[in-house]
Amino acid sequence: MDRAKVAQLAAERIDWRFKALPSAAWGCTVAEYLAGGPTLDDFGTPLLTLDRGALDHNLRTMADWCARAGAWLAPHGKTTMAPALWQAQLDAGAWAITLANLSQLHVARAFGVRRLVLANTLLDPHGLAWLAKELDADPEFWFVCWVDSVAAVEQMDRALRAAGAGRPVDVLVEVGAPGGRTGVRDLDTGLAVARAAAAAPTLRLTGLGGYEGVLAHDAEPAALAAVERYLLAVRQLHARIRDEQLLDQAEQVLLSAGGSSYFDQVVELLGGVPETRLVLRSGAYLIHDDGLYHGLSPLARGAGGAPFRAAMHGWARVLSHPEPDLVLLDGGKRDFPFDEGLPTVQRTRAGRPLAGTVTGLNDQHAYLRGSAAGIGEVVRLGLSHPCTAFDRWSMIPVVDDSDAPDPRVVDLVRTFF
Repeated sequence: MDRAKVAQLAAERIDWRFKALPSAAWGCTVAEYLAGGPTLDDFGTPLLTLDRGALDHNLRTMADWCARAGAWLAPHGKTTMAPALWQAQLDAGAWAITLANLSQLHVARAFGVRRLVLANTLLDPHGLAWLAKELDADPEFWFVCWVDSVAAVEQMDRALRAAGAGRPVDVLVEVGAPGGRTGVRDLDTGLAVARAAAAAPTLRLTGLGGYEGVLAHDAEPAALAAVERYLLAVRQLHARIRDEQLLDQAEQVLLSAGGSSYFDQVVELLGGVPETRLVLRSGAYLIHDDGLYHGLSPLARGAGGAPFRAAMHGWARVLSHPEPDLVLLDGGKRDFPFDEGLPTVQRTRAGRPLAGTVTGLNDQHAYLRGSAAGIGEVVRLGLSHPCTAFDRWSMIPVVDDSDAPDPRVVDLVRTFF
């Protein structure tokens, strides 16, 4: 990455655009404000925070796990869309950054990311023309994306030839499964796509990619068996493509899979293929959570290594106690994720343990029942699913210790959604 551009984020001036940042910070640069030693009490509610200790632990834990497993890591940057966090992941040993669409690619290139995996198919002719210019202008820029049909190969080839592309675009045949998302559904289709990609003058076939996480949502035997069947199908197609000598040997041959829930199975079933590099794309490990991944992560299920730690929390203030068993908080759907589970109550900001259950969210309110939280108290919430937490916040405070009575704010992470 371009470290100078990441460092420039500290010079951005704080103003009314960044919700929950105090008006006392307006007009200061990020660096100036942090130099004043702010604490969490200085910030408004609702609020999303990150925990520095948990971030550091998760970075080291995943890097060590991948090193032991012999896998490369290209973490999914869409989870955070935060260049400073991408830089931390790359510094910890990540090989590339994965993204999901063209606008995210624009952000990454604006910050000089030199190795990018697009876990998707790029068919936009304007986007392909932009990509061709980026590749031709920067010999150190490496990029790969997915294809899952002959039609997609043909459209990419036409658009790249029309753009006068000088360098070929690396592609992986995407493998899907019935009932899943994108990706070829059978061996014959996969071979046809591979043959088309290998023959296209503007493309270079360098391996296979896919995503097993769309096929399972828990760690029950049936879910793990579905993941296993899928990964074995990926390996079978890879072997057939290698047998036909369709893969471009000038580049590193890749097998890429592995979200944040089943990367242990990916290593077990796709690792060790001769002359092939396994690339994991886990995205939620860095932030982790107190919900979906708390129980589903392989490291929470005994896959080796210390478990990840929840690195994000929500904070919301009690606004109303209109009924004996009902408390209303000032954070809702516009502030906290809810697609993979509602927030959970943990404690007050002052450290007092709290009971109670969040039973629903409106746009700007949370319904809390069975709680003794008092009017004006700030409640810490456990959250589920980092990918739908970050897109609600453009600047996120990082605290030194979210368990402290008044945590010190040590950084502000800028996101670009």
